[in-house]
Amino acid sequence: MESVVTEMRKIEEAAGYLKKRGIPETGSGVILGSGLGDFISRLDPGRQEVPFGEIPHFPASSVIGHAGKLVWGRLAGAPLAVLAGRVHLYEGRRMAEVAFPTRVLHRLGVRRLIVTNAAGGINRSFRPGDLMLISDHINLLGGNPLTGPNLDDFGPRFPDMSEAYSRRLRHLARSAAAAMGLLLREGVYLATAGPSYETPAEIEMFRRMGADAVGMSTVPEVIAANHAGMEVLGVSCITNMAAGVLPCKLVHEEVLATTARVQQDFCRLLADTIGLLCRKE
Repeated sequence: MESVVTEMRKIEEAAGYLKKRGIPETGSGVILGSGLGDFISRLDPGRQEVPFGEIPHFPASSVIGHAGKLVWGRLAGAPLAVLAGRVHLYEGRRMAEVAFPTRVLHRLGVRRLIVTNAAGGINRSFRPGDLMLISDHINLLGGNPLTGPNLDDFGPRFPDMSEAYSRRLRHLARSAAAAMGLLLREGVYLATAGPSYETPAEIEMFRRMGADAVGMSTVPEVIAANHAGMEVLGVSCITNMAAGVLPCKLVHEEVLATTARVQQDFCRLLADTIGLLCRKE
């Protein structure tokens, strides 16, 4: 287990390197999930890109659909830091490693974070291609990124999670969706460690627990962000129905195919929500 001093040094070195590369401080950030990287093309010309592998101590993703780079740019003039891809526990990473990029974003000035993911639909009213606003989550990853010595520079030992996903930002996202004429679902996201997909019996249990969608990410970043006092908005792309909901097997190619199909709506929703956020501040 890393000491507090060692972990803080690594975070500061990563943030310091990015600042030397010309990445300025910015108040808003985005983490893009599987197959959702087209959002980068929405940024204004002149954006800066740094591969994860070049950033000191930064964990690099090995999953198809995750580009693995930090991008700084402007969206309709508003500055934005974007993580195009993420790492997961099923890649053999520790919780602290999964949360590391979020903490680096905080050191770059990010105080409002939008997290996105590809998820399986548990709610039977959902359909592949739906976008779901995350109202809350259930952590079944078997761990917590705050385990171990507390990083006091980020937040308290026992942070509140009663509003893990900001009501204010959810209101803005709903307003953006309504202006688009987009059906925006809303529900509870449940995270499992993966990498195997869940069994039909597990999905039925999750449904009875109150989950609307299931995935293998997001929760560690959201916990770390809340610990640091960041305001969080979460959006899931429902790429497939979870095991047992439909009589078919699950494959990762379906996830990527569905995200490709809904990229336009997804990108516009994020862009319009960020636009509303900037106009409110």
